[in-house]
Amino acid sequence: MSLKIAVLGATGLVGREILTILAERLFPADEVIALATRRSVGRELSYGDKTLKVKDVDTFDFSGVDLVLMSAGSDAARQYAPKAAKAGALVIDNSSAFRMESDVPLVVPEVNADALTARPKRGIVANPNCSTIQTVVALKPIHDRVGIARASCATYQSVSGAGQEAMEELWNQTKGIYVNEEIEPEHLSKQIAFNVIPKIDAFMEDGATKEEWKMTVETKKILDPKIKLFATCVRVPVFAGHCVAAHLELNGEMSAEDARDLLRESPGLMVVDRAEEDDPAYVTPVESVGEFATFVSRIRNDPTVEHGLAMWIVSDNLRKGAALNAVQIAETCVNNGWLKA
Repeated sequence: MSLKIAVLGATGLVGREILTILAERLFPADEVIALATRRSVGRELSYGDKTLKVKDVDTFDFSGVDLVLMSAGSDAARQYAPKAAKAGALVIDNSSAFRMESDVPLVVPEVNADALTARPKRGIVANPNCSTIQTVVALKPIHDRVGIARASCATYQSVSGAGQEAMEELWNQTKGIYVNEEIEPEHLSKQIAFNVIPKIDAFMEDGATKEEWKMTVETKKILDPKIKLFATCVRVPVFAGHCVAAHLELNGEMSAEDARDLLRESPGLMVVDRAEEDDPAYVTPVESVGEFATFVSRIRNDPTVEHGLAMWIVSDNLRKGAALNAVQIAETCVNNGWLKA
């Protein structure tokens, strides 16, 4: 099977990662088209051993395209996703534009691939928020075994989640501090170098940020509407890789050792968790970069609540948190027979 694929937002961090992963996983694409806004037209991007020239999305005809992998933000998604779907393409969108719409599946293949039992009538599948993805991959096996009543999550999210400009801001601020330059935040709300910012996205009326709201409602839609989840999302001075400290209240008893054994056998997960002082095995963002897996460390029973369990969850946010999950959704759709050359 060979497919015609368009990647919209191809020049961005996630778009470039999508092209890399499509090549790495030998996705059955006969033709791959890189799309972006007019200012990027003609720019060259790598796709495996090939070079793609970026085309203008405003003048592009989606007729004959089988699949569109979209990572261009919510405004662009609302403009181009319906257009591509109407032309017959299946759209997998990485923005938040369609995630909570009832007729659009919100999918993490290791968790709720059953949401893709039929091709969506609107022709759109939504990719969840980056921190939501790695969290539900780790929570799914435990919820299936004993049930999760409540999850309290604190995230430690790298600047790459805010785009290339935020990464450059961290780099420039770090250099500037060493030469006593005055720090002027531009793309992030406060200084990020040698600092943490307990605000990602806009504040809502109840005091939560939109990022925290996303984690809550998306987890309910993907995993179970009965789960109570509370999140505090924090931007940290790390270039790539997101972390989540998850504290769970389970519906039944599960020891830390049983949780380790269960998670080791679960899809998409790698457990790295030894507590000996001479071999303190745990994963940090640096080790997660470039990896497909979601890593789980620091698995402990929490004695302050009945059936309490805590864990440390780490993933490359540009891969599993965005590009890889989108490609895995596409692979699931191929396996379901929805995409045919």
